[in-house]
Amino acid sequence: MTTEVAEIMEKLKDKRAGYEATASSDSSVNLDDIDNRVITKVLGPERYGRVRFQGFFISPTQYFGSNLQQYMPSMNQAQAEVQRLRDEMAQMQVSTVEHIAQLKAEAAAREVEAAVGAVEAIRKYDEL
Repeated sequence: MTTEVAEIMEKLKDKRAGYEATASSDSSVNLDDIDNRVITKVLGPERYGRVRFQGFFISPTQYFGSNLQQYMPSMNQAQAEVQRLRDEMAQMQVSTVEHIAQLKAEAAAREVEAAVGAVEAIRKYDEL
């Protein structure tokens, strides 16, 4: 290991120890982010178009690969999804209309029962 790498490793260890000490006494410090914070403090902010620890001439596309199709669905997939959602909405509308009709029928049946009960009560009152 060269002395420069050894110095960087030592700085990383020191910064990590400092952050861990701070995190143990301050609950607002996020422990999950310590490694990223330490690397950023020691090596500086990331630079667009580079991949850390992979050299100067390796781009993110070269390192990670790039297939835009994996991020963007095809037109057929998008149209199929839109159609599926439209079908689902139509089914939900039909179900809602059926449910409303059922509730109206139940309410009407209750009204009829209440009216019949009222007529029977009047009839019993008149018989007295």
